[in-house]
Amino acid sequence: MKKYIATIVTVLIISVLSLFTFPSPFNNPDTSKKEVNEHTLKASATIFKEFHSSITMGAIGDVLIHRPVYQDAKIKDGVYDFKPMLRNVKDVLSKPNFTIANQESMIGGTEIGLSSYPTFNSPFEVADALKDAGVDLVTIANNHTLDRGEKAIYNAISHYEKIGMHYVGGHKSYEDRETLRIINVNGIKLGFLSYTYGTNGIPVPKDKPYFVNLIDRQKMKEDISKMKGKVDVIVANMHWGLEYQPFPSNEQKELARFLANEGVHVIVGHHPHVLQPMDWIENDKGEKSIVIYSLGNFLSAQVGNGKDIGGIFQLEIEKKYDGEKTIITLRNPQLIPTYVSSQNMRNYEIHLLKEINQTKYKEVLQHMNQWLDKKESTFIH
Repeated sequence: MKKYIATIVTVLIISVLSLFTFPSPFNNPDTSKKEVNEHTLKASATIFKEFHSSITMGAIGDVLIHRPVYQDAKIKDGVYDFKPMLRNVKDVLSKPNFTIANQESMIGGTEIGLSSYPTFNSPFEVADALKDAGVDLVTIANNHTLDRGEKAIYNAISHYEKIGMHYVGGHKSYEDRETLRIINVNGIKLGFLSYTYGTNGIPVPKDKPYFVNLIDRQKMKEDISKMKGKVDVIVANMHWGLEYQPFPSNEQKELARFLANEGVHVIVGHHPHVLQPMDWIENDKGEKSIVIYSLGNFLSAQVGNGKDIGGIFQLEIEKKYDGEKTIITLRNPQLIPTYVSSQNMRNYEIHLLKEINQTKYKEVLQHMNQWLDKKESTFIH
């Protein structure tokens, strides 16, 4: 009887406290785009006993908007629409419970003038199209972050905030940088980090180091440490490697092992502009993290030698709490290959590769899966 009364009192206290809990842009269950009420009800009913939830996380590679791409998207002066370019893959892209993308060209908007290689600036509507297609978070730490200066960064972040798009890797202030990117998706807390090897020789302002996260092992170690104990799964997005190389460099492999040892569970790579394989990285505890070394280009004007082939990475994440310990399982990592088509640098569209070229589709899957020796990995918190 006492145990029953204590339980009722605890529930009442939690209910009252919840009235004074204010939502934030991060660590908020409502930020999941596909919140499942059954999970919430189940968690509430068994909060003192057990919890079980399963989600799928998705990721896409480089969104690098060259001039032909934004010219193709132009409707009229100052107005662009990239949504038709994504319509063929929208159904697949929107299926995961949470999806991330590497927004490689900053969306500084038309106010400062659009531009292409070597210093990119893209329309705001790129982010609108990604959000419409199911993307929830963009990583903006890359070698083009500083291309058009601080105005482009402030404009981009302002638009992300306007449309409710999460971002990581580039920030508007010290406070913004120190705000942990923790997002609760159906009861599973995901923590996001993002770093780049450099910024094409453009120096990061000494008084504004928060503009972009650089690959610095000590800083990454500190950031990961801040995440531990607050999240179930840590996801690190790494802008690294050598351009146009189908396999990771030794430096990528060493960094992946470092991240795994520090406690990162999922490592998503960008920058090479071509696909690089997936692998399980075993840390010193014998636990395995999943890494996809490069997701290639998702949308760009680059063609040939694999530069027009990318993919949608998907990973199942399961969380179980048995009343004593939390068990996290990463399961069934897979890549769904995509292909960018165009005609004379017009009519850009992203397709599922299997619907365009079955032979190339099989080749890509063989390349991406060649190192996978298992389907899942389990961690105990």
